[in-house]
Amino acid sequence: MQVLQKTQKIVRYQNHHGEIHYGIVEDGIILQLSSNFHELVNKEIKYDGVKVKYSDVKILEPVKPSKVINFGWTYADHAKETGGRSNLVEPVMFLKPLSSLIPDKGEISLPPSHLTNQVELEGEVALVIGKRGKNIKEEDAMDYVFGCTILNDVTARDLTKSDPQFTRGKGFDTFGPLGPCIVTGLDPSNLRIVTTLNGNVVQDGNTNQMTLTIPYLISWISQVMTLEPGDILATGSPSGSCPLKSGDVVVVEVERIGKLCNYVQ
Repeated sequence: MQVLQKTQKIVRYQNHHGEIHYGIVEDGIILQLSSNFHELVNKEIKYDGVKVKYSDVKILEPVKPSKVINFGWTYADHAKETGGRSNLVEPVMFLKPLSSLIPDKGEISLPPSHLTNQVELEGEVALVIGKRGKNIKEEDAMDYVFGCTILNDVTARDLTKSDPQFTRGKGFDTFGPLGPCIVTGLDPSNLRIVTTLNGNVVQDGNTNQMTLTIPYLISWISQVMTLEPGDILATGSPSGSCPLKSGDVVVVEVERIGKLCNYVQ
């Protein structure tokens, strides 16, 4: 057994035999692990000697969380463009159902037009929690983060504006693309986020523009609910949210993590 290094790129994938494994990505090759998620968050790495090409396997959501926690309007410009509050004192929080999650290269399904006519993209940095925590102090908050990944908080904007809360507008099946990997050892407070729609840049922001700090968000939500290993905390979207239509290709790229690419049915 080896110890997890500070910065490594971890994927969860399915091979041609239908088997699901975790692996470490190095130069387009996945070093297959026998470690489960619990062992990974405890920095226990068990290589099983198998190597596969990244392009030869199906990349899955990098984790199966107990919950997906989203923070809204953490970027002032995005709050302004969507009619939110740009001077937050406390976070705006909502949950995405697990049924919304799809992996890299997964298809976003647009709901029927009688349900929504305005589905939009929102590229975000997401945190993967590494250990159980309740009433976490801000100064200790980053000790509870296993790594960083990417989430596209697909949103039915007309519904989030009309409903008293965000569950319906954020909760359709496939409205939570997640992945493609978890990167350990990153500082999430200064990561550039660039989202392209059909090759055109529509979002270009940085987590250093957030109006609420990431340790504060972790501490704040841990006063409300216990965080469990594998839980996802999506940190909010910079400005540039825009509509999706059938046939679109949306790519959320975060520096040092990678690209989350999804197709719109």
